[in-house]
Amino acid sequence: MPDFVKGVVQFQNDVFPQKKALFDKLSEGQSPEALFITCSDSRIETGMITQSEPGSLFVCRNAGNIVPPHIIEHSGGMTASIEFAMAVLKIPHIVICGHTGCGAMQGAMAPETVAHLPHVREWLGYSKEAVDFVKKNCGSSSEDEQVLALTERNVVLQIDHLKSHPAVAKRLDADEVTLHGWIYDIKTGEVRAYDEASDEYRPVSEHYSSILGG
Repeated sequence: MPDFVKGVVQFQNDVFPQKKALFDKLSEGQSPEALFITCSDSRIETGMITQSEPGSLFVCRNAGNIVPPHIIEHSGGMTASIEFAMAVLKIPHIVICGHTGCGAMQGAMAPETVAHLPHVREWLGYSKEAVDFVKKNCGSSSEDEQVLALTERNVVLQIDHLKSHPAVAKRLDADEVTLHGWIYDIKTGEVRAYDEASDEYRPVSEHYSSILGG
């Protein structure tokens, strides 16, 4: 905790004054470029990965970067945040970002390891279709390879869940929002983006080459 307190003091004394114009603008409201849904894992630093300033990302985090499918009778933090991001903030992009070494995906692949955690076990049930896909198609792969495959397939599944949310579906129909699936490699720093046409992940520099000028 002392390190955090020192950090706050440093932010107030050194960082904030240098960014005062930005924070003056942000005090009047927000207009994020992306709704960024990622894992709660402490190793994921969204601003560092994207090199973005405060105000650029509307961030939602949970174990396994999961988006429960929309259910009329049930509301939760993810559902409410997605609805607000789409219907009020009118955010034009949604990124679901998984990562290597994800403990949630390891737990989803081996549910017996989270049997003593009833809420975690129930939450990871929203990844079951991805688990079933990996077990069917990657059964001969190593355990690490299967977890990585699950991490990748889980992002695709959660994108499908996103589409079930009315606020997202409405803006997709109007061509007002674009969905993105990313995988962040903690060890190498690489970020790969999902290409729906090929059902493969490619480095972001390749996937977005048209907007990067490549």
